[in-house]
Amino acid sequence: MYTLYIANKIYSSWSLRPWVLMQELGIPFTEKLVPFGAGSNWSTFRTFSPNGRVPCLHDGELVIWDSLAIVEYLAEQHQGVWPADRAARAWARSATAEMHSGFEALRQQCSMHCGLRVQLREISPALQKDLDRLDELWNQGLTRFGGNFLAGASFTAVDAFFAPVAFRVQTYDLALSEPALAYVHRLLSLPSLQNWQTTARQEPWRDEIHEAEILQMGVAIADYRTN
Repeated sequence: MYTLYIANKIYSSWSLRPWVLMQELGIPFTEKLVPFGAGSNWSTFRTFSPNGRVPCLHDGELVIWDSLAIVEYLAEQHQGVWPADRAARAWARSATAEMHSGFEALRQQCSMHCGLRVQLREISPALQKDLDRLDELWNQGLTRFGGNFLAGASFTAVDAFFAPVAFRVQTYDLALSEPALAYVHRLLSLPSLQNWQTTARQEPWRDEIHEAEILQMGVAIADYRTN
């Protein structure tokens, strides 16, 4: 049985990626949530993760860290992680890698938060550039492969990597094209993401660093947390 170490669901976009992929593909695992702390997250997370970060997957004595490495490891053991079609698989891997290493303005200015609705003070040119590229990329996948998901009819790793962006679009009411917004709504309606959101909003912890980062960018206009 796999053990997947994650952090607070309300904030942790990196944790969400392998978690939702394993949920959607029906890959059994034990979840271990270690919340962000007031001290050093690095020293705490180092007890189970070599780089002191989440997510981290344990498979017996094997330890796999970094979300992309976890996805590739799972692809060696399970079907459906990547599309079966060669062209769709190549595109999905490229788009996943772009999300893994890019969209810096979107990450910095729109931190993931599953409990708040935030009105941004501005859409910077860098953020708008990321949104334009996101819209272009999503429409390309939806059109080219003709499915409800980015690389075809089935949820695969590329959708898992963009799942945190769906929460960002919801939180900050980001403007995208109609097909892109429809894709966001399909993702957010998945039972796995509904479960993640519900659990996230019930968490008792608040991390001051994450909360401050969000309020630097905008004004919270609604808070749906229940704790």
